[in-house]
Amino acid sequence: MLTSDTYDVAIIGGGINGTGIARDAAGRGLKVFLCEQNDLASATSSASTKLIHGGLRYLEYYEFRLVREALIEREVLLNAAPHIIWPLRFVLPHVKGLRPAWMIRLGLFLYDHLGGRKKLPGSKGVRLAAHPAGAPLAPGMDKAFVYSDCWVQDARLVVLNAIDAQNRGAEINVGTECLSARREGDLWIVTVRQNGEERQIRARSLVNAAGPWCAELLENKVDAHKKQGIRLVQGSHIVVPKLFDHDYCYIFQNPDGRIVFAIPYEQDFTLIGTTDRDYKGDPAKVAIGSDEISYLCDLANTYFSRKITPTDVVWSYSGVRPLYGNADEDASAVTRDYVLEIDQQNDEAPLLNIYGGKITTYRKLAESALARLSPYLGNDEAPWTSGTPLPGGDMPNGNFDAYLAAMQQRFSWLPAAQLYRYVRNYGTLSDRIIANASDTAGLGQHLGGDVYENELRYLMKHEWARCADDVLWRRSKLGLHVTQDTATAIANWFAKNNPSLLTAPIGEGNEDK
Repeated sequence: MLTSDTYDVAIIGGGINGTGIARDAAGRGLKVFLCEQNDLASATSSASTKLIHGGLRYLEYYEFRLVREALIEREVLLNAAPHIIWPLRFVLPHVKGLRPAWMIRLGLFLYDHLGGRKKLPGSKGVRLAAHPAGAPLAPGMDKAFVYSDCWVQDARLVVLNAIDAQNRGAEINVGTECLSARREGDLWIVTVRQNGEERQIRARSLVNAAGPWCAELLENKVDAHKKQGIRLVQGSHIVVPKLFDHDYCYIFQNPDGRIVFAIPYEQDFTLIGTTDRDYKGDPAKVAIGSDEISYLCDLANTYFSRKITPTDVVWSYSGVRPLYGNADEDASAVTRDYVLEIDQQNDEAPLLNIYGGKITTYRKLAESALARLSPYLGNDEAPWTSGTPLPGGDMPNGNFDAYLAAMQQRFSWLPAAQLYRYVRNYGTLSDRIIANASDTAGLGQHLGGDVYENELRYLMKHEWARCADDVLWRRSKLGLHVTQDTATAIANWFAKNNPSLLTAPIGEGNEDK
């Protein structure tokens, strides 16, 4: 029986797919409930290579639809969030004996034209001896190809979708585990546990966006007709002190057919990844192996003059991608395309299972999910997210540099690096952190470095941050920059402050106090 407490859509999983669907659904006037057992973006969605890209190598597997959709999405997302997404130029050195030059040129021609590129510059060939990207490379590489893609702060993209979903009426619950979901006729009865207390909600539809746990959810917790297995593939990255001083990124080929990126990261570092290998076990316990570290170091050493060893690694991370594919296929060849399946019989409540996907196409995945659910929900609202900025992305003309310059004039008392970090992370929401301060003393307690209490309070109140790790490694990458004393001070601050402030939406008339 429908009641005022019945949701139209209940979503299990607070990664990019879950929060993207929540945002789209809430914007169409649907009543949305989302639960995430840990933190937003605490698994696969914060363990990506952090690129909004078409996936150049997917052309080799004839994934033309996926590549075209992803290429179109690059500029859609660039317009939606210019503070956390920005263009990059990639350098692909040509190496004899690997992919021939004609194949690379053909691939880049398709890459330039499949997606109707408007803002990003096209590809070209360069001589490395006369190009800035040539200097750090080992001798023997003469020419390269340069093309465009985009960078994204992946975990922040997840959080911004959750913020917008909540602003539009969705209920976002972190630290909330789904214990079970069963059908009662045309409704789902979902039991969740938060802070040790159990709660039941009703929903007209259920979305399984649990990422690497989606198959386990079907097997053990959800009343489903079909128990679908998935292919779990581990991808790992390492971070080392920066290997070059320019803004170009590298995409390197390897004799095993894999490609690896080397990307300027957090001003002082280089990010290198990723690996691809099958994973067995609990996705929550995934960790980089010593063989993966050696593989990435060895590949980097093949291309760079400056050599690195595992002792140079200052940070590493691993994620598990839930792919819809055959266990006999090579892990790097399994499709990154998404598959949506409706599980429903007769007139009972529908279950939508989300398999696969990549961060670049999350918005299109959400539109597809709503297209599949709408007939069951009687909702015929049109897609709306393609032209709507994400929170903090509503800068005049989408111009990050102009907005930063205006903020530097307004807040000339703030250290330039600190203000840049605010604007790069929070965009137009930076005002909520700076508030009415006229000097750094007005930003609250100083916890070390450029971290002040106002920022932590904002993150706790508006972005569901509950502990130091949420701030240091997902809402930001301050963990790479602050001292251990500052990290401890942040942990102590969270221990002393009440996390009951977590549910306040960001909207008109809801300023931080």
